Amino acid sequence: MVRLDSNRGYPTGRLVRCLLVCWSIFLLAGFSLAASKSPDPAGRGTHKKFGLPECGFLTMFRKPCPSCGMTTSFAHFVRGQWGDAAHANIGGLLLALVCTVQVPWCLWSAWRGALWRVRQPDLWLMWIIGVLTVVTGANWIVTLVTYTG
Repeated sequence: MVRLDSNRGYPTGRLVRCLLVCWSIFLLAGFSLAASKSPDPAGRGTHKKFGLPECGFLTMFRKPCPSCGMTTSFAHFVRGQWGDAAHANIGGLLLALVCTVQVPWCLWSAWRGALWRVRQPDLWLMWIIGVLTVVTGANWIVTLVTYTG
C-alpha cells in the first residue's frame, strides 16, 4: 500500500519520474510541430500539411469527425489565437490547455518525486478524460448540426 503524505501528493519512483520528463518532452515536441505549420484557413485540414490523408470519417460520411479541426486548433493555440482555436475545435483548445499545464506540472512532479497536489492519479485522469470527452462530443454535435459541407 502506498503511504500518502497529504502535503506531498502521490509518490513516484524513478521510472515514473523518467516517464513524466519524457511526457513533457513529447508534449513540447507536439507544440513545436503545431508551431511549424500554419493553421488551415478552412478550420480543418492542417494535418494534411504533415502528409497525412484526409479524415476517413469525413471522406466516408461527408461529415466531420469529433477530432476534425484539432490539429488546426493546436496550430492556432501556439500562436495565441485562442478564439480561432476554439472555432476550429473547442475540444482541441481544451486539450491544448491541458497539455500546456501538464508540461510544468510533470517536470515539477518529477523533480519532487511525488505528483504535485494529486493524491489519486486515477481519479484525476478519469475527470480530465471525461471532461475532454464531453466537451469534444458536445462540440461535435454542434458541428454536425451546423455543418454545410
